[in-house]
Amino acid sequence: MADPAAVREAVLAEHASTVERVLACAEAVADTYDSPPTDGRELARTLERALSAADVLPALPGVLVTAVDAVDGTLPASPVAAPPYVVVTSRGPVLRATLSDYRLVVTLCTFETERDPRRYVRGPSDPAAALSVAVRD
Repeated sequence: MADPAAVREAVLAEHASTVERVLACAEAVADTYDSPPTDGRELARTLERALSAADVLPALPGVLVTAVDAVDGTLPASPVAAPPYVVVTSRGPVLRATLSDYRLVVTLCTFETERDPRRYVRGPSDPAAALSVAVRD
């Protein structure tokens, strides 16, 4: 099974600047709101536009390739900055790879959800804290 720590280490070693650029885009998006946003779909669309405008979105498939390489995996095709490989959600970009025995999911956590009242607030500003790696069956 894949080692999430190895994936984190590889991504941070090779793509720290990309993660920092994602976080900068999220900060810019957060600054456009007078109060914390409550519409997750709108937030995701706004973040995706910001990532695209800053030319960060096209770099995310490379992050996924590094993550897969860190677990000695093989992608069935070259990933693109679109589903199923890259999806921008209200929490941030999610990079997904379906490998032979499991699914590798890398999330760049840019926003967090508060429940009462429901709203989105900026997440971690540190690349290591913003990077989440999960291995799923």
